Amino acid sequence: MSPAQAGMALPILVLCLGHIFSNAVRTIPAVAADVLMRDLGLGAEALAQITGAFPLAFAVVMIPVGIALDRFGVQRVALGLLTVAGCGAVLGALATGPWSMLFAQIVLGAGCSGMLMCPITFAARGLTTSRFAVWSGLIQAVGNTGMLLSASPLALLIEAVDWRAGFWACAGIATLALPLVALLVPRDRPEAQPPRSLAEDVRQVAHMAAQPALRGVMVFVFASFAAVLGLRGLWGGPWLMEGKGLDRVDAGNVLLACTVALTIGPLLAGLVLRRIGHARALLAGSHLLCAGFILLIIGGGPGGWLAEALGRPMLPVAWDAALLVAFGAVISFQVLAFSIVRSAVPPEQAGRALSAANLFFFAGAAVFQALSGAMAGWGGPAAALATFAAGLVVCSLGFLALRPR
Repeated sequence: MSPAQAGMALPILVLCLGHIFSNAVRTIPAVAADVLMRDLGLGAEALAQITGAFPLAFAVVMIPVGIALDRFGVQRVALGLLTVAGCGAVLGALATGPWSMLFAQIVLGAGCSGMLMCPITFAARGLTTSRFAVWSGLIQAVGNTGMLLSASPLALLIEAVDWRAGFWACAGIATLALPLVALLVPRDRPEAQPPRSLAEDVRQVAHMAAQPALRGVMVFVFASFAAVLGLRGLWGGPWLMEGKGLDRVDAGNVLLACTVALTIGPLLAGLVLRRIGHARALLAGSHLLCAGFILLIIGGGPGGWLAEALGRPMLPVAWDAALLVAFGAVISFQVLAFSIVRSAVPPEQAGRALSAANLFFFAGAAVFQALSGAMAGWGGPAAALATFAAGLVVCSLGFLALRPR
């Protein structure tokens, strides 16, 4: 690592605190769904719709965030987003009903909209393409530790206090990150750009997303993060507690194992890409495999096709745990999408292009979360999980069909 690259490491890791916050706060429902529904007077479909406001708000704010990163620099954007996100966590802790929690989710989604893009953009501007592939994996891995906090630790916190303590803890992460970003992240000065209106900037982002080199990636990521948020962020806990009869802490332990895989996976993805290449094949193959993992989880549930074929009422929890760990490790190859996007645009457009990809990540999460809520109302957590398996298959095949010739 050169001295210049070493000097970038600390600012990137400090910026990752925002990504840790984002992953922690958006996955709280996975182990708190039952008490959230009880205290806020919600059903499963209503909870999915309310928590789906997070990725929807995230997606709406994503384009302005990408523009701001290119216009004003990473440090100032990160400070603004951390302030908004911290306020959203406080609102979540104070929520007393559906509407107040909905408002909290909207504020949180807006505040978290650039938490990944800030370290990713900072790295994209200062690193070579090959180095960026490794660092983008590291950024994802560090950020995914936020989901470690919302697994077993959150389950224990809910049992000892209540679900509101989870939001207060996330507010504490934002409070810690603010002074560190102000002190340790340099105030970057993007190159002067010709004056443009916001509408022109939005059109440019849309044009980037439609480029032949990028449009397949945009289709691909539409289901990619949706599946992570669906399994780890919302329906994994209800599946394990309702379908497999686990208590909250045991379910949290299983989700913790999945999260460890999600944390290690991006690092492995970056290293595998550097060694063997073929990013597009790795992306499509990994996500088709993950669709199979989800179907195998469902098949091993009560009355599932696989359990019936084996003559058992359901397969043991170890089956779910193994598949969730495999899912977490393999779905993490989604980080390679950022490398494809980064290599397709010049550095000065990195903020817009990466934000366009992140927009599709979270727009898809919002759409699939709403669909999964409707499916859960019809067929329970198993039907909700099947929604994400179908999405992974369709979007992966679309990605292959739209690859540049």
